[in-house]
Amino acid sequence: MTEHTHAGRLIVLSGPTAVGKGTVEAKLRADHPEVWVSVSATTRAARPGEVNGVNYWFLSEEEFLRKEAAGEFLETAVVHGMAHYGTPLKPVEEHLAAGIPTILEIDLQGARRVRQRASELDLEVVYVFIAPPSFEELKRRLTGRGTETPEQQARRLETAKVELAAESEFDVTIVNDTVERAADELWSVIAEEYGLQS
Repeated sequence: MTEHTHAGRLIVLSGPTAVGKGTVEAKLRADHPEVWVSVSATTRAARPGEVNGVNYWFLSEEEFLRKEAAGEFLETAVVHGMAHYGTPLKPVEEHLAAGIPTILEIDLQGARRVRQRASELDLEVVYVFIAPPSFEELKRRLTGRGTETPEQQARRLETAKVELAAESEFDVTIVNDTVERAADELWSVIAEEYGLQS
């Protein structure tokens, strides 16, 4: 195994569906552009407006499976039984080695897969759980988006209950009551890890 020297630990950001992980991360990046967020690879087709290397790395299934077999991903998943998704390992290691604050925003299953793989790779990770102020508020946010049918909403709420129960698996919990406060709290965690000014 190669020796890895990391100036800071990888920040893994997770939490239940509709909690606002992406919104908190976007606010953090707007305030602190020095933070690097990992770009996932996928075998699904690019949607209109999506840019290769910005939104995702778009790969053929053959290419993805070859990279997966070669151990080039930190974690992988098959979503909805169709598309493959994965976190390319090399950019994560390169940014960590350079002392650049590095974030991976991922679902609960992905966070668990990172935990399994991190020990093999001698990768130090801080697991951050973004929580809603309450389950009722999470329900309100999910139904307020208006992007899913009532059946889909019910399924996602059941998933969210399971995801909320996993909070104890994480090192830090940040309650997303306001995006600004949650992003500031996330920055405090990163600043402490990387020895930066909070």
